[in-house]
Formats: sequence, structure tokens, C-alpha cells
Amino acid sequence: MTEILFYHLEQRPMEKVLPVLVEKSLERGWKAVIEVGTEERIEDIDALLWTYTDESFLPHAIAGNTDADARQPVILTNGRANPNQANIRFYVDRAVPDGEGDYERLVYLFNGHDPEAIADARGAWKALRDAHAVTYWQQDENGRWSKKA
Repeated sequence: MTEILFYHLEQRPMEKVLPVLVEKSLERGWKAVIEVGTEERIEDIDALLWTYTDESFLPHAIAGNTDADARQPVILTNGRANPNQANIRFYVDRAVPDGEGDYERLVYLFNGHDPEAIADARGAWKALRDAHAVTYWQQDENGRWSKKA
């Protein structure tokens, strides 16, 4: 069964959380897909992954080159495909998880300061909780994640 994690972002924005989670996934030997809610935001996430720290970058590509996509550790997309046979899929910027696909883990990041994003997250939780192992994580004031449900 695919594990689905909901990350409620309140203390740190997605731009600070996503690279760390992707980096930890790569350290596990996993490949990742990052599904972005809109085509326009893909370029922003692309730049973020190249520049999120001065010391390193996250190797990745934007989906579209089918030959190269299969070899990439991280793919950015706004579609549902899994071109690199990823183990983990991240949903950001209002991309909504559907629980489908052959993944070990799905991670849904949502902005806790956006009422519409919270409503979307609640809807996704309700739709997925009966058929999947779902957990809800929230950051404390020190930036540590704690499991709330």
C-alpha cells in the first residue's frame, strides 16, 4: 500500500521544505517526481532546485524528453506520468494527489496560510484516507515535524 504524507506548511514555505525532502529521498536511493499545479510554476521550481543552497543542487529535468527523463533522478511535471519510474511523488502548488500509481510514498505539501489550499488538502485527505495509509505532519515553531494524525 502506498503511504501518503500530508505536510501542513506554516513555519517554512514550500521553497524551503521541498528541496530538503527531495534530497532525503535521493539519499535513500529513490527517484522522485514533483508534480506542480501549473505549467508556469515549473520554471520557478526548476530554478529553486538548482540554487536552493550555495553548496549543492538537486539534479533534475523538466518532463518532456522521454529518452532522458527515464535516467533523471528527479522530474518536474504538471501531468500524471511517471517518466523516471520514481519511488516517490511530491505534489506542490495545489497539484492534487489521486493516490494512483506505483509509488512507495506520495507527499502532499500545502500552504497552511492559504484557506483554499487547506480546503483542497481536507478534500484530498477525505478522498484518500479509506484506501491508503495517510499521515498528517505539522511543523512546530522550531521547524521540527510532528505527526498529528
